[in-house]
Amino acid sequence: MSANLDLVRSLYADWERGDFSKREWADPEIEWVTVGGPEPGTVKGSAVRERFRDFLSAWQQVHPEVEEYREIDDERVLVLVHRVARGKTSGLELVQASGAELLHLQDSRVIKFTWFWDHDRALVDLGLKV
Repeated sequence: MSANLDLVRSLYADWERGDFSKREWADPEIEWVTVGGPEPGTVKGSAVRERFRDFLSAWQQVHPEVEEYREIDDERVLVLVHRVARGKTSGLELVQASGAELLHLQDSRVIKFTWFWDHDRALVDLGLKV
């Protein structure tokens, strides 16, 4: 198992418990790309923290449930997930069973995080599914 995969597994162990407090894994100039969903686009650096804080403020009990880890190459790890959250205002539970997250790492830091709303879209975009 590679050091990158070890790092990603440790991040998701915390995240599955709903603990998003650690920040040292993210490069200060991290790029966050959202593919699909209600707010597709790209943010960088400090704007990533703001966007993530805004997202978390609308939900409670937010966490991913990992289905599978896949090392794509020496710098990228794909994580297939179920996303679970409950709306703070509505109390409605949101479960999106088809999510995927691609982490691009350099020097033990995530430099790019691609958040795919759709599991199949991630596999197609990465050439892993036709």
